Amino acid sequence: MADGPGSTAGSGQAGDPERLTYRVTAETIARWVEVHRLAVVGREPMIARVAGHRVARLWLGWSRFADVAALASATLNLGPDGSAYFDLGWAQASIGLPREALASCERALDLYREAGDRGNEAAVLNNLGTVYNRLGDPRQALTYYQQVLPIARQVGDRAGEGTTLSNIGGAHINLGNREQALTYYQQALSILREVGDRSGEASTLANIGTAYSKLGDQQQALAFYHRALPIWREVGDRAGEAITLTGIGLAYNHLGDPQQALAYYQQGLPITREVGDRGGEALALNNIGLAYRALGEWQEALSFYQEALPIRREVGDRMGEATTLNNIGGIQSYRGDLVAAKGSFDEAVEIFNVIGDRASESLARFNLAVLLVRMERVDDAVEPLRQAIVLAQETSHPALDRMQQLLVELQQTRGEHRGE
Repeated sequence: MADGPGSTAGSGQAGDPERLTYRVTAETIARWVEVHRLAVVGREPMIARVAGHRVARLWLGWSRFADVAALASATLNLGPDGSAYFDLGWAQASIGLPREALASCERALDLYREAGDRGNEAAVLNNLGTVYNRLGDPRQALTYYQQVLPIARQVGDRAGEGTTLSNIGGAHINLGNREQALTYYQQALSILREVGDRSGEASTLANIGTAYSKLGDQQQALAFYHRALPIWREVGDRAGEAITLTGIGLAYNHLGDPQQALAYYQQGLPITREVGDRGGEALALNNIGLAYRALGEWQEALSFYQEALPIRREVGDRMGEATTLNNIGGIQSYRGDLVAAKGSFDEAVEIFNVIGDRASESLARFNLAVLLVRMERVDDAVEPLRQAIVLAQETSHPALDRMQQLLVELQQTRGEHRGE
């Protein structure tokens, strides 16, 4: 199963990485870091908070997530602070610690609400939504995003509004509502360009690329990914660059060019490791497996899937876990280990159903039905196939015609058997 690069949208306000990073010299940053260190040692919380958050905004923009986590943790040793919890939560989410990120963001949310800080309340709600989306719970994500929009509009935060619309698009992608997602992305893109938010623009362009890829239009996907990539490099966002490289690789894999796909995946994988993005690393490993499968190197593909799976479980990426299980099931089926394949497909179907990813559930149920036919359990195959078709119709899945054709063949086979 294809594994898309996912949402790259950020938050807003408190967590916004500094957009003027290239105007800040290394000497200035080093001075701020030293001020922060001395303030922590000297137990000066106000100075530590200001200096720490200033550095964190820059480092988040450069994907220095582990450094941000250490910086914010040092600040929090002096007492609770909304911005430090926010920075810590963003860093934790980016290095594959979603549960810890939720806890940090909840602490930040409480503090911002106590202070009546509506703008930063909206920023934290946005990040909470993004973490839930990454955890494979897009419905919960939407409940947070829908709280953000009225606040962003009330305080006149156009950039925050644009980011939220992009995030809502990402949740709809994961719910299988791809046309609806594109509508939100286009609204977001217009606003983010209007306010000059280059990182937000790159994020949304990449997300539109993902939407087109999942709709089966790989050329359009490539066009949007290639528009996002130079912007990520311009603003120095290594994590965004890696995610987009993975998306480009996936599009080439869909186009039947696995060698070109591997070239892009292998550019992205070391970047994910460099910035400590465990979720991004698992995504790249899974998709390298896809490329090797397309090249007919089944054992190599299985090795990469099996390397990706424990990371996805470690970081709590339920959607990614189900995707990799589905891919492992495909290899097991090909190698004739049908019982193991059924176990993998069953587990993938269950997870997709729980998290509400109807398009992926449709394909996993289709794979299960095909496997049951191979196991000579034709009667058992019909129900999951019918369920797959319903879901495919709801989500405009590109495999719908193949599913319907198989159902016709199964019905004919059952009729012939009954007529004997």
